Amino acid sequence: MTGLLDSDGWPRRGASGTRVVAFGGGHGLSATLRALKHITHELTAVVTVADDGGSSGRLRAEMDVLPPGDLRMALAALCDDTEWGLTWRDVMQHRFKTKGELDDHALGNLLIVGLWQLLGDQIDGLDWIARLLGAHGRVLPMADVPLEIEADLETKDGISTVRGQCEVATAPGIVHDVRLIPENPTVPAEVLTAISEAEWVVLGPGSWYTSVLPHLLVPQLHDALVSTNARRALILNLTTQVGETDELSAGDHVRVLAKHAPDLALDVVIAEPAMVDDIGDLEDAARDLGARLLLRQVSIGGTRPLHDPLRLAAALRDAFEGVLGEVGRPETWLA
Repeated sequence: MTGLLDSDGWPRRGASGTRVVAFGGGHGLSATLRALKHITHELTAVVTVADDGGSSGRLRAEMDVLPPGDLRMALAALCDDTEWGLTWRDVMQHRFKTKGELDDHALGNLLIVGLWQLLGDQIDGLDWIARLLGAHGRVLPMADVPLEIEADLETKDGISTVRGQCEVATAPGIVHDVRLIPENPTVPAEVLTAISEAEWVVLGPGSWYTSVLPHLLVPQLHDALVSTNARRALILNLTTQVGETDELSAGDHVRVLAKHAPDLALDVVIAEPAMVDDIGDLEDAARDLGARLLLRQVSIGGTRPLHDPLRLAAALRDAFEGVLGEVGRPETWLA
């Protein structure tokens, strides 16, 4: 673990590998981070801060803080693979089971919020947790304030508007548009610096409307992602999400991204071939954004739609090396 820390005991910024910034939240971002840490330690995770459910939602409402849950999960995903790192990962992920007010609170959420109160700085608090875990990278919030997601849904009774991440993710209907409240939150300077210095930025997988798209709806983040010299990769989900994207094809997922950020170009779209309903349609959607389509098995296989960290790492490594070697050639790789 010491090889990942600087002389003061902090995680090294740039221990080795390609400089990558990954965007998302929840289990999707965790899957990406577990894969990326196999191929680089120059890694920054930029995490959504719109969660309003569970332990995170309770702490957000009671203490007026950023919801810590997605930040905790990203930190846990980046932990060092030693007894020390894995033990502290388990501590961070532990949930209390009681009959009192602590029931279902994640210990890591409480630790993060406690550090925020003690240090008075959100970034410092997350950096201290990263130090504790021996993290292979840095975790940053996408905004300085908690966000709310608002969406227009088409139902059998017409168009209705719902607000809140949990509500958007579970309300019946087809999502037509999403917005953030506030519309123009301040983005931490560390996030903008990481994007400007990145060689690659990676979006997805994850809840499409509540974890992936929100990054493109923040004006400062949107502008940084459009103007960066970094190449851009998009990882598609292994399955649709009931109540949020169950009406979308693989190609539709890419078109939704283009609808909300029409000036964003991509370099590569990574998808599991067995999960793509129409490869030609997906290839067309990727090509419209200037991207090549990389079809690779990235799941664990079987009936559970979960990403395999090593397979996804291999796909990302090939994407990074392949696009750099084949600039300007939008076409499809097959496994």
